[in-house]
Amino acid sequence: MTTQVIDDPYKGERFVYFDIETIPNQSPGALERAKKSVKPPAALKKPESIEKWWDEKSDDAAKDAWAKTSFDGGLGHVCTISWAKNDGEIRTHHLNNIDDESVMLASFFNDLDPYHSERLVGHYIAGFDIPFLIKRAIVLGIPLPPASSFPRDPKPWDKNIHDTMHMWAGAKGSIKMDALCDIFGIPGKGDFDGSMVADAWANGKHRTISEYCADDVSRTREIHKRFLRAGW
Repeated sequence: MTTQVIDDPYKGERFVYFDIETIPNQSPGALERAKKSVKPPAALKKPESIEKWWDEKSDDAAKDAWAKTSFDGGLGHVCTISWAKNDGEIRTHHLNNIDDESVMLASFFNDLDPYHSERLVGHYIAGFDIPFLIKRAIVLGIPLPPASSFPRDPKPWDKNIHDTMHMWAGAKGSIKMDALCDIFGIPGKGDFDGSMVADAWANGKHRTISEYCADDVSRTREIHKRFLRAGW
């Protein structure tokens, strides 16, 4: 009698794969406040050159400064969270209304095991996703999960998380998810990426964002399994 060997890369461990999508500050007057923060380049010295910059470049500079708030958990917002546990179904919560952000965050936090029998897995989560979620929770007054299940200041080598970027590139290195997908022969992001999320949200393309975020979780899971099967 032949015993069938079941490929279980998890080896009894539990992982939570997750990804977030973020958008710029949606509060009233955000763009106007951004415009007040911009200044002409220091290289411009002549009054006429500075005046020309204000006339021709300041609006674009303000829009760029506002767009960058999507990387700042104190000012930007989470518009989508997708997550899955091991090979389970990918769950996605997406906002059509920014006022529901706190409900979305609470839903994700409440689904995490408070006793840390699960490890968080994602691409660049130590440097972006986890710090961003912590800042949003503080701003919105949402209780954070216990530190045992959601580390407050994770380092790339933190055993409580598996950050696929640093697992491949090392603590001080970086690699894009698409590059890892290419290395492993996993389908990449296609013709939509994170830089397009803000415009998509502004134009009401909510399904596009939701599907993109869920696909990123799927890609992360497949990448992570390669490490597990190698004995990580």
